[in-house]
Amino acid sequence: MRRRQFIKRGSLWLAAGVLAPTLMPRLLLAEDTPPDVAYVTGQDPAASTRAAVELLGGMSTVVKPGDKVVIKPNMSFPHPPENGTNTHPLVVAAIAGMCKEAGAARVSVLDHPLSDAEKCIERSGIAEACKGIEEDMVHGLTRGSHFTETDIPQGEEMRSNDVMKEVLAADVLIAAPTAKSHSSAGVSLAIKGMMGLIKNRGIMHWRYDLDESIVDLATLLNPDLTVIDATYVLTTGGPYGPGKVLRENAIIASRDMVAADATAVASFEWYGRRFEPRQVNHVRRAAERGLGSMDLAALRTERVAL
Repeated sequence: MRRRQFIKRGSLWLAAGVLAPTLMPRLLLAEDTPPDVAYVTGQDPAASTRAAVELLGGMSTVVKPGDKVVIKPNMSFPHPPENGTNTHPLVVAAIAGMCKEAGAARVSVLDHPLSDAEKCIERSGIAEACKGIEEDMVHGLTRGSHFTETDIPQGEEMRSNDVMKEVLAADVLIAAPTAKSHSSAGVSLAIKGMMGLIKNRGIMHWRYDLDESIVDLATLLNPDLTVIDATYVLTTGGPYGPGKVLRENAIIASRDMVAADATAVASFEWYGRRFEPRQVNHVRRAAERGLGSMDLAALRTERVAL
């Protein structure tokens, strides 16, 4: 038992001794239940990432020995993390390291870059950060042979698309987006980020309603864990940049991608003002379609500053 847990539980036991005995199981249950959302701030992105996942119960609650894991960061542009367009490499490496520690047989870091794949992998710093964790784990996949046509049974507008084969074969999918604005979708976080795992994104812009098709895709690709990198938040000019970047030094983690996205929407300034989650169409529709909760008042968020 960690020292913090011991102190908190000691207080609960003391309280239970002077309260009705029937309250004691309820108090202990509340302490043992992980929060819905973990929000950690600190100067070290890797340490904050590990702390956020630990608050949720640890990576072993997500990844089991022998699992094949896909981590989906933003690495679509040949930019360093300070630009706010790509996930911080230390965040990705921390997630990958925890997956291996939990016993994952294979960990892949995948994206479908919008720019030259090799340049994106190199200049984002993600490949370098992941060296030593596992060989040949970071890839920008663009060839048609990497994808396979896949039905989206719960799609309301988009009923199929070509999805990365490795994602479909994975046991665990982890979303690791950076927090950034998006000129068409408002923001690009975990839900919107799943577009980086399909071949034909353009069709979502010109054939379908973008927000509805984003949610359609999320019914198929709903990550087991979301870790939003808000070290640098690109609040304007996204997804490409340049734009206004806020240094927030925050990590938001949740088993519920809608809750994670809703927390990020409400936590930061976007386009020079504040928004509620319901004002972002695809976040609201994802909640309405039962993919998660955007009700921040009902969610239990644990906040820690390192």
